[in-house]
Amino acid sequence: MKIFKSADLIRKSKYISRDLSWLRFNYRVLDQARDTSRSLFDRLKFMAITSSNLDEFFMIRVGSLYNYIDYGKERVDYSGLREMPFRRKLLDFAHRFINDQSMTYLNDLKPQFEKNGFNVLSLAELTEVELKKADGYFKNTVFPLLTPMVYDSYHGFPMMMNQMLIFGVVTRTGSGDIEMEKGQERLTFVQIPQNLSRFFELTRRDKVLFVPIEEIVRANLPKLFRNVEILSADLFRITRNGDFTLEESDDIDANFIKEIQVGLKTRKKGRVVRLEVEPNASDFLMQVLRERWNIDNGNVFVISSLLDMKGLFQILKHPNFRGKGFKQPASVPPLSLPETVEENLFDYLKHQDVLLHHPYNSIDPVVRLLEQAAEDPHVLGIKQTIYRLADDSRVTAALLKAAENGKHVSVLFEVKARFDEERNIREGARLEKAGCFVIYGVSKFKTHTKMLMIIRREGEKVTRYVHLGTGNYNEQTSRVYTDVSLLTTDEVYGHDVSEFFNVITGHSQPDEYEYLITAPKDMRQQLVCLIREEVKNAKKGLPSGIVMKMNSLEDKEMIDEFYKASKAGVPIRFIVRGICCLRPGRAGLSDNIEVRSIVGDYLEHARMFYFHQAGKPKLYAGSADMMVRSFERRLEALFLIVNPQLKREAINILYYNLQDNQNTYVMREDGAYVRRTPVEGEAVSDLHKEFYSRNLVVMPQEALYDDWLSVANIQASSKDANGQPKEAVIVITPEMLPPVPGEVEMESERAQREIPMSAGSDYDAQEEADLA
Repeated sequence: MKIFKSADLIRKSKYISRDLSWLRFNYRVLDQARDTSRSLFDRLKFMAITSSNLDEFFMIRVGSLYNYIDYGKERVDYSGLREMPFRRKLLDFAHRFINDQSMTYLNDLKPQFEKNGFNVLSLAELTEVELKKADGYFKNTVFPLLTPMVYDSYHGFPMMMNQMLIFGVVTRTGSGDIEMEKGQERLTFVQIPQNLSRFFELTRRDKVLFVPIEEIVRANLPKLFRNVEILSADLFRITRNGDFTLEESDDIDANFIKEIQVGLKTRKKGRVVRLEVEPNASDFLMQVLRERWNIDNGNVFVISSLLDMKGLFQILKHPNFRGKGFKQPASVPPLSLPETVEENLFDYLKHQDVLLHHPYNSIDPVVRLLEQAAEDPHVLGIKQTIYRLADDSRVTAALLKAAENGKHVSVLFEVKARFDEERNIREGARLEKAGCFVIYGVSKFKTHTKMLMIIRREGEKVTRYVHLGTGNYNEQTSRVYTDVSLLTTDEVYGHDVSEFFNVITGHSQPDEYEYLITAPKDMRQQLVCLIREEVKNAKKGLPSGIVMKMNSLEDKEMIDEFYKASKAGVPIRFIVRGICCLRPGRAGLSDNIEVRSIVGDYLEHARMFYFHQAGKPKLYAGSADMMVRSFERRLEALFLIVNPQLKREAINILYYNLQDNQNTYVMREDGAYVRRTPVEGEAVSDLHKEFYSRNLVVMPQEALYDDWLSVANIQASSKDANGQPKEAVIVITPEMLPPVPGEVEMESERAQREIPMSAGSDYDAQEEADLA
């Protein structure tokens, strides 16, 4: 059998395609929807997430690819493919995923609806009484909102809204049509407004019925086309390119915000990159849409199940089913912050640093500190970066109160936070009106770092209270995202953060920081130096090792450094939730590298970087992933954890990430993933449960400090040369981690090879010609 050059290039490349890696990540999310050990409502949640993820993927990643294609720009993917053959490979994979997604919904989930107290029904399955209620809903609510828009030689092609359900209705004119000849076909579009619920809800005895809105509209289309023959009515949905490029100027005030707002509008009318449509759609309709939007069969996805599965969230929010999914335990106190410290966090933080591990520890101490600062007469000022906020944010409320109380408040709102731009502009305007000093972005860089500084007068001196984290100041996402953050009054952190704020808000270029590594200054270079130190130690026969946890690993320069370290014998373990462009376990290239991904009840969001340093480990945490954009186009910061107890807590976090065998997928050399399960005799380890039971009493007795004698040797003695207690040191050896047992190939990984592609995926040997 002939092997296409594209497959050969992909196999030989030492890098994994970023976009193909992302689709594999969404397969891991889909695998959660197929997990029969979960409740149906949990599985529906993950199914809806895969749909939401895919919408963003097409808007941003596929949209970005089309920016190159449409404007004739060259692009070579990490896999080695040029833009056109890569487009075919990517859309091929997307077709396979969407087919798998549909089959999961139809075969695995929908049959479970009835016995769980609800069902999704068509109009044909409703009783006469229920049909009357549906008709009443259409007449009173839906009908007044519908606006048929005809397209013919007299009427221009109407604007189709992004990700809206739309009917393409083909009609045949009668003798009374004054504009068209009798018998001629016409095409009309009916868009279903997005402020209508995805489903119409009914109750049948003890069950809730959900009727898709398109069922009701379809049945009532004759009321919109009176005395006209309807030949076909097909539901479709489009996704437009949402990856717009901003040409930013040095003047980044009102003009800059206007550019953002213009960019937001382009999302509504950008080029179409995906067309989802019901099976057996009208040939006339499809020909018009293909020609109008310059798309081919690769962009057309025939959906045999439910268009826009994000609507499944409506089922989960129904009062009858709230609380039937994952039951999140109550948060536990941070190991370094007693529950008794409620009234005055300022007094406690003067003497003790605190490490928070969200969502196991609530974000409440950070928000309370900010609220106390707003009211405290000794607080002089507050400086903060904001990337994403919660609805009805307590953070914004506290900053407004601080400004009202006459404190100096400086806030950097990142208005380029994707899909939160409008909210951040609105919240920034509120703060400005209250008297806050608001900065909307910094030149060409996106401010992604998470930091807060409170300046407080205490007697004759001023103390800086600093918060540094890996996650956003968002009370909502902090309950489902895993992150770490640090509260401290250490003067070194205070000085470093002050310097960094001067970089953000002014024109300053400090020579160096003591506890921070920042981008775009020199983060990549400093991380490379730390990796090379591990290489030197390995070559000297000293213990070495690297453990990193992040969202994405994509930067080629860093990947090449990791390959060099692997060849030198440095054991490297990555925990990468999403995109990973590094190829692990390739002989002679990355033999000593292992990559894991954790996907489960919480979204793994923390970034933590451990370097063994020959027995004196350094551990950084912060906002940056290993991505080009993080190093070159964002303001990012990693902070060194220096407090011995907090460092031990952070190492403990990494350890349990590596021990997990309930939410972990292990990456193979070919880029596919296998799910890890416990082998016989191995204890079940679920990190999303373990952290609710960690405490200082048991932590020193955990496996981290016992079993790692063969995994990470513990070298500790009671006193050092000066007679002082010596900190326990974790020494990582090449056998740092046990082999990954119980690897089970994901069913969805097999499915992507076995399930036939949807109609229209007719890619063939033409890719040979495009490789040149």
